[in-house]
Amino acid sequence: STLRAAVAALFLGASTMVVAGALTVTTAPEVDVRASVGKPLQDAISLAKSGNTSAANAKLHQAESVGGLTPSEQTAISQTRAYIEAKSGSGAVGSKAKFVADYNAGRYREAIADADAMRKAGSLDFQTQVIVGQAYYLSGDYHGAIRYLKGLGNSEQVLSLLLSAAYKAGDDESMRTTLEKLVSMTGKPQYWKDLLTTAEHAKGLSDHQTLDLYRIRYLTGTMRNADDYSLLAQLSLQLGFPAEAQAVMQKGFDAKVLQGDRQTRLLNMSKTQAAADAAKTADAQAATSAAKSGDELIKLGEDYWGQGRYQESLAAVQAGIAKGVTNKDDAQIRLGMAYLGLNQRDRAEHAFNAVSKANANEAMLAHLWSLYSHTASSVAANTTTPPPSKRKHR
Repeated sequence: STLRAAVAALFLGASTMVVAGALTVTTAPEVDVRASVGKPLQDAISLAKSGNTSAANAKLHQAESVGGLTPSEQTAISQTRAYIEAKSGSGAVGSKAKFVADYNAGRYREAIADADAMRKAGSLDFQTQVIVGQAYYLSGDYHGAIRYLKGLGNSEQVLSLLLSAAYKAGDDESMRTTLEKLVSMTGKPQYWKDLLTTAEHAKGLSDHQTLDLYRIRYLTGTMRNADDYSLLAQLSLQLGFPAEAQAVMQKGFDAKVLQGDRQTRLLNMSKTQAAADAAKTADAQAATSAAKSGDELIKLGEDYWGQGRYQESLAAVQAGIAKGVTNKDDAQIRLGMAYLGLNQRDRAEHAFNAVSKANANEAMLAHLWSLYSHTASSVAANTTTPPPSKRKHR
């Protein structure tokens, strides 16, 4: 239910597709024809108008049987055939006309059935297929819509409708995978926001994992309010990354999202701790290098990442991994972050993809980081928050 609620707003304002521009068919030949052709065609049109399709087709066949048909007469015959099909609901023109009429009248189950006739007649184009998916949706057959739309490829139009159907059906897995596809394709903040909101509610998230989620929010420009900035800064301070906390708070103040005494105190605390951290950098480097385990080097590399010192971050993390670490998956994520900061996205994604699937939350975070790496250019085009390789720290 939490997953469904996360994307509910995406659909509440969505407009319903309407099949516009219903087929227009000439109701009488408007070209020069011989009487031997024109008279049976006029009769055919009158018969079709009255609903006598069989007799109309007989008259059409009479006109077709006249020898030496001119191009104008062939055109008149084609126009009349289209008119008969439209009136009878048969053939390519007729099935399309019936589909349009049924859909616009709200007869969605009939419209879905019409699509089978259109497919047989070769008139079921892509846009019409999307509207058939909408007919499933509007008829309340959300699972049917999901099955149908999954066969139509990965355009944003299709995926947005699929996401809505999955929401209505309570299909959390389809919602998540569809959001990931939309994020991967577009990098748009609205999809990132919904995807990250769903991730926040994963069971058993540690503070460090929550910190990573909010880092990705920050980088994708999907911070929702002042509380998001404050939480990201507080987690950074708590876990020993004061320079990152200072940068986040300063960004919030510069964007005029943050204001007030409490947030000013948090900014000042971040500055004080960042200054103290910088003053003991040399001692920290020596201590971590001398440690038997590489864990402290991984943390130092993460701290460098928060300061925008990406080359040093990479060196520290690589040294930590070489020495041996307690949490190999966390180390792979920090390695990917360092490569991402250096704009080496292929290496970053390779590092993220190396995270084991055994720990569901670590695997989820690695996948989100990999998605961000894959969409960083699109994200930069859609948001004012720069990617990490260009982020300025104060």
